[in-house]
Formats: sequence, C-alpha cells, structure tokens
Amino acid sequence: MMATMLVDVDHLLATPIYDPSRCSIGFHPLHELLPITLYVVFCLVPKLRYIGVGLVLHMILDGMDCQFTNGIWFV
Repeated sequence: MMATMLVDVDHLLATPIYDPSRCSIGFHPLHELLPITLYVVFCLVPKLRYIGVGLVLHMILDGMDCQFTNGIWFV
C-alpha cells in the first residue's frame, strides 16, 4: 500500500511542482474524479483490493489537506 504514494508522480507535471496553496484533488491528472472512481472499483476486485484501498486513502488524505489548508474539498 505504501507504493500507492507513487500516484503523486503527476505532481511533476505541474508548474510550479510544489504550491502549498494548491489543492491536488481535481488539479493533477491522477487526482481527478475519473481515476478516483477507478480506485474505488479497485477496492471491489480481490487482486487489486490493497492497491485500491491505498489509493482511496491517499485521495481522502489529499482531500482533507485541501479542506484544512484552503477550506475546500476539491477544485
């Protein structure tokens, strides 16, 4: 499940790479609604369950970060 942190590789596509006030949910390609839906589906497939749970938890934590830093859940 720790390998699911690799989903943050899409942050390298942004300019600037790090912006403390930017919400990653809805901004980065692997943090949009369609991929998040796919991550939830992964939770239902036994062979992909751990990956799905890791990715969903990652998105929940990113969403909480958006809420705490910007007061929004997603862009």
